[in-house]
Amino acid sequence: MLKEEDSRNEYKIKLTKDKKFEKEVIAFLNTNGGNIFIGFKDNGEILGLDGNLDLLQRTIKDRIISNIRPSTIGLFDVLLSEKGGKKFIQVVIAKGQEAPYYLKGMGMTPDSCFTRIGSSLAPMSQEMINNIFSKRVRNSLKNIISPNQNLTFKTLKLYYSENHFEVNNNFLKKLDLYTEDGKFNYLAYLLADNNDISIQLAKYSGNDVNDLIQNEEYGNCSIIKATDNILNRLNVENTTFTKIDGAKRREIHLFNYVAIREIVTNAFVHNDWSNGYSPKFEIFNNKLVISSNGGIPDGTSKEEFLEGFSNPKNPELMRVYRDLQFVERLGTGIQRYLKVYSRDTFEFFPNHIRVNIPFNENKFSSEVFPNVNKDLNETQKFILNYLINNPNATQDQIANVLDVSKRTILRNFKVLLDKGYITKSGTTNGTNWIIN
Repeated sequence: MLKEEDSRNEYKIKLTKDKKFEKEVIAFLNTNGGNIFIGFKDNGEILGLDGNLDLLQRTIKDRIISNIRPSTIGLFDVLLSEKGGKKFIQVVIAKGQEAPYYLKGMGMTPDSCFTRIGSSLAPMSQEMINNIFSKRVRNSLKNIISPNQNLTFKTLKLYYSENHFEVNNNFLKKLDLYTEDGKFNYLAYLLADNNDISIQLAKYSGNDVNDLIQNEEYGNCSIIKATDNILNRLNVENTTFTKIDGAKRREIHLFNYVAIREIVTNAFVHNDWSNGYSPKFEIFNNKLVISSNGGIPDGTSKEEFLEGFSNPKNPELMRVYRDLQFVERLGTGIQRYLKVYSRDTFEFFPNHIRVNIPFNENKFSSEVFPNVNKDLNETQKFILNYLINNPNATQDQIANVLDVSKRTILRNFKVLLDKGYITKSGTTNGTNWIIN
């Protein structure tokens, strides 16, 4: 049994054909979001559901999208779950950024707009409707015109095709990439093959910004591709080192990649792109720092943010990241991260959020190569770390990862060979690098 109904949770025995379900969804959209559980008594006792539950899920999605305005895309999830052998459906609803939401065809009236008061549904007064409408966020990405109308989407279509979506003539329209007058919007600009959005990753040799050794550009392309590239680069940086503890050998990663993936994705999805600033990624000697712009969404407290109550700043962008499986479902990313790292790693500012992810205390260099800091430069240390996870890597591949010339890589490989850190094994067609 779940807890009884409250301001965040509503229970229903079944999905009825009247508009009561849509009204409940509207109430959550207009307040702080919540959950509708179908297959439960009002007291939280599970009854379960039978029949074609896949069809029921599709029906719920269609009713929310078709019967509620403004657009609810990216603001809800419909999940099929099971407990004690009984199946039920959970509809997760986020707080909407374009309140007041209302029943399609009825306009913004007390008969169409609803709010959540405690565990009950209540109509909104006309005064309340007018007040909320006057504060509506009007600079959503779908309403901002793209600075460039000559856009292509080969990369985005490829990602969707690889995730088994149909890419047809209505593909761009379904993703809300047009303004009301038919022009590409800013969401389209972010997802296009080419743009002027800079996404940078900086690396420092020390613990502050005074010792910059790399500053790489991953932007000017679809931010989906930029997200993928940042994640791939961080995966390369995620050194596996070995610790000998008595007779046991333990392998330790520099950081938890699954948790960091959630923070990277959140930085892209919840960034305030309308102000022209991008997320920032910084690698220091002792930590990874990820910053996004915009601060905590309006109407959400720090506690609610950390508890995972979803209030997507960019719901249309959230929808794309969920389609492409960068995001599992609403509100889970922060919670998954906090299973590994402390809340203290978050810093909140009026206009941005910064996450300071500490590296594991035992560094690769001190565990495996006690004198590595004394006689190797940063490029050579990076090569060693890379070869631990990629012993078959070619010098061309490493040159591409570091964005340096092959001559630079050859010179540093020679140092590692001469000093006995690595040994070359195999033939020209199958080189294997052995860490000594």
